[in-house]
Amino acid sequence: MSDSVRYSEYYLMQPIFDSLYAKSKENDSFSNLYDLIICRDNLLLAYRNIKSNTGSKTVGTDGLSIKDYKILDEETFVSKIRERLVNFHPNSIRRVFIPKTNGKERPLGIPTMEDRLIQQAIKQILEPICEAKFFKHSYGFRPNRSTHHAIARVLNLINVGKNHYIVDIDIKGFFDNVNHNKLIKQLFSLGIKDKKLLAIIKKMLKANIEGEGIPAKGVPQGGILSPLLSNVVLNELDQWVSDQFETFDISKVGSKDTRKYRFLQTKTTMKQGFIVRYADDFKIMTTSFNEAQRWYHAVKNFLKKRLGLDVSDEKSKITNIRKRYSEFLGFKIRGVKKGKRIVAHSFIIDKKKEEIIQTLRDKARTVYRSNTRKAAYEYNSYIRGVHNYFSAASHVAVDMKEIAYKTYRTLWIHLSKISEPNKYEVKGYENYNYTTFSIRDVPLIPVSAVKSIIVKQFAQEINDYTEEGRALNSKSNLIYNIQKAVQRLAKTYIEKRSIQYNDNRISKFSANKGKCFVTGIDLTKEIHNYHCHHIKPIYLGGTDEYDNLAVLHKLAHILVHATKEETINKYMRLLNINEHQLKKLNKLRKACKLLPIKN
Repeated sequence: MSDSVRYSEYYLMQPIFDSLYAKSKENDSFSNLYDLIICRDNLLLAYRNIKSNTGSKTVGTDGLSIKDYKILDEETFVSKIRERLVNFHPNSIRRVFIPKTNGKERPLGIPTMEDRLIQQAIKQILEPICEAKFFKHSYGFRPNRSTHHAIARVLNLINVGKNHYIVDIDIKGFFDNVNHNKLIKQLFSLGIKDKKLLAIIKKMLKANIEGEGIPAKGVPQGGILSPLLSNVVLNELDQWVSDQFETFDISKVGSKDTRKYRFLQTKTTMKQGFIVRYADDFKIMTTSFNEAQRWYHAVKNFLKKRLGLDVSDEKSKITNIRKRYSEFLGFKIRGVKKGKRIVAHSFIIDKKKEEIIQTLRDKARTVYRSNTRKAAYEYNSYIRGVHNYFSAASHVAVDMKEIAYKTYRTLWIHLSKISEPNKYEVKGYENYNYTTFSIRDVPLIPVSAVKSIIVKQFAQEINDYTEEGRALNSKSNLIYNIQKAVQRLAKTYIEKRSIQYNDNRISKFSANKGKCFVTGIDLTKEIHNYHCHHIKPIYLGGTDEYDNLAVLHKLAHILVHATKEETINKYMRLLNINEHQLKKLNKLRKACKLLPIKN
């Protein structure tokens, strides 16, 4: 179960999301979404999802991060967001530039934390509605889907479908050129007809960018809602391309005889082709150069006239993969003859290989200069990331051996000064017999220790918004009693306590499966006896952070703080504390600067 689904179940929002998805599938319209967005559970869920995001520490133009909101009590937090939305005006957006691999910079727009919380609350309600309408072979910024699924689809269309001509269309500055009015109309056509909500979204799109002013078009990269909105824009392209061939309804031409399907494909103006899209990066795959040419001009015309988007002629092209490579999501793919078939071979693109080589050299120098376990762990983390991502390439082993060869001299010169090369065993890489280095007892992962994996196509039945779809995704890690207890906890909160404490007490209970840290008593059936204890008390400088909390039975909590001998003896007997439990109890008492209890 994904974190987002688990969190949704904590706050009893999953049934609502499921209902929105089912109604959207039936082409229902939604005119009262605003009330769902501002409901207590949805706002608390937005806090939890944002808190779990690595970007929660990033500040906006007001200088605030999630830390400034987690100290609020629950009632204040909910009221603050609701009041802001009554007459919503977005705060200015902080402009940040991050380097791209081609030497240019990508502009990011960072909303304030409060605006990010509002966007998250809106996204949670809109996503199930949009997911019901999105095209199945769009893989970017969608639940459960990944770049590997997009690559798997492309490989399948080459190997099985024999689609050897690829149309690459590069949209000029897609995120900066989205037409705002067109986007609002697209949301409306998806059934999102709540005028108050649409007005809020339009105001978000017009938010002032610090130092640049109010944008006339575009969605800011960096906003929580932007990826979903970008998919809404390009979903019209997906559906249009698909309706040309892949999902064409033959009954439209007055015949249900599927034997005529091939005739219609070859003798009419139908264009045979399949679209695979990841965000604004997409390919249309077909079987001939003539079809590819037709698609090229048709898509270019569609983007301009229907979506108001321009195409870069310099970067757009048609590729015959039997003769040249086609690049997609960091991979380069080519069709190679194998017997009577054409089989797709995939590699790491040249530009990415150069980037990996340079990064490894830099990290080797960092490891040498610092000679710390932290630097070694960071080096390994980077290698694991490269291996995990590019293991989807059929020839990743060849590419990584080339990278290892080109970085060998730098690694040897620096690392041999602080470590003796040997065949150290690295966790997860036990089957590789490579010489490597060990820094402060942390063996470094050999660069070339990787094998390709068979990437599988996305199972379309997997869905976060149906019970059957969630069951196919993974087994629930919450048994029924724990789940119900967690939901009861989520419906109550400790007044005057921070939203961080109330949220973390739920997380701690779930993580400990509802069992008391000291006694092991199952509290799922007696939730009224649950106390979320601060390991280091607030009066001693403790915080509401997750790691400072412990699940305790109320009687065990009394023992943690008890100072009178008669009280200690009473509750020791009631709980029948054994020696192992006493050690845990005394550990908590020590943190409270209290004397240990003797057996």
